[in-house]
Amino acid sequence: MKAVHFGAGNIGRGFIGKLLSDANVAVTFADVDEPLVDQLSHDQSYKVKVVGSECKIDTVTHVTAVNSASQDVIEQIIHTDMVTTAVGPNVLDIIAKTIATGLTHRFESGNNNPLNIIACENMVRGTTHLKEQVYTHLNAIYHAQADELVGFVDSAVDRIVPPSEAANDPLEVTVESFSEWIVDKQQFRGDIPAIEGMETTDNLMAFVERKLFTLNTGHIITAYLGALKGHETVRDAIEDCEIREQVKAAMQESGEVLIRRYGFDRDMHNAYIEKILGRFANPYLRDEIDRVGRQPIRKLGANDRLIKPLLGTIEYGTENGTLLKGIAAAFKYTNDIDPQAIELQTSLKENGLCETLAKYTGLDAESSEAKQIETLYQAL
Repeated sequence: MKAVHFGAGNIGRGFIGKLLSDANVAVTFADVDEPLVDQLSHDQSYKVKVVGSECKIDTVTHVTAVNSASQDVIEQIIHTDMVTTAVGPNVLDIIAKTIATGLTHRFESGNNNPLNIIACENMVRGTTHLKEQVYTHLNAIYHAQADELVGFVDSAVDRIVPPSEAANDPLEVTVESFSEWIVDKQQFRGDIPAIEGMETTDNLMAFVERKLFTLNTGHIITAYLGALKGHETVRDAIEDCEIREQVKAAMQESGEVLIRRYGFDRDMHNAYIEKILGRFANPYLRDEIDRVGRQPIRKLGANDRLIKPLLGTIEYGTENGTLLKGIAAAFKYTNDIDPQAIELQTSLKENGLCETLAKYTGLDAESSEAKQIETLYQAL
């Protein structure tokens, strides 16, 4: 079995690329970073440092790479069995045209084998979004053929992959031992491939929101509260007892939405929260606050990790005081090299908190939640 994986960065190599390779899938990475592509093509292997209760080094082998802006990636799509991505939500729209071109050549070559495409991104229904973008670039004469032969499979992914510290080996990547890759089994075309570490479900949104409302919500609130207190890493912040207590409370508030919406067992979900807190405190991971906190505008979006759980608490009439504080802390986040952080702070200076809040989150500037966030913001 063969796969083309867009994105040869740390997440691509350390998470999805590794799982595919471990399952004896021949992986071709596609990326625009020419030196990275050259080295992967030359070495055809790389090391992954897996850290949990202990450290171990795994070697991923039988991989190669092509430039995602070249004709080579089109040739790969013609003959591959699977396409996966780990490029970040903003880049999906860019690679959609490449995938559409690859599908066109695949159909014109007479390849009528099923192809499954899975966007492994931190976004809700990312593959469905990718499909919409691909179809805008795919000639309408091929839409019916694509509907029949191409599965656009939504997924939920979870693994902390911080920047690697192996200065002598640019291909080495560090990952935590925990990983979760859950896919919507109803969206596949042809047989579902047996890949250890890829779980199937017919209720994907329950797992998408469990991860978004727990790992992502907790992670970002840890970062923003940690930044306010001058902590450099997520571990430093979560070991601050005051921050840990507030992060846990926020995840319990978002968790109440999940329990009511999907019927999750309360004790099991509380155990999941404790597992997440333990992951944040992993002594082998140096996860920088600024890596987690960057792109605050995206993370304040209506369907993302802060506002979506808040909207759930409003829907069910449940507690949300700590989530509101986390949102207030997001507006305090500064980063002189992050365009989104700069834009957010500029808007705050020019327009004030409530107008900025409404602009980027969609919350009503006159709502009680907006007023509470403003009060918390001024108190931070």
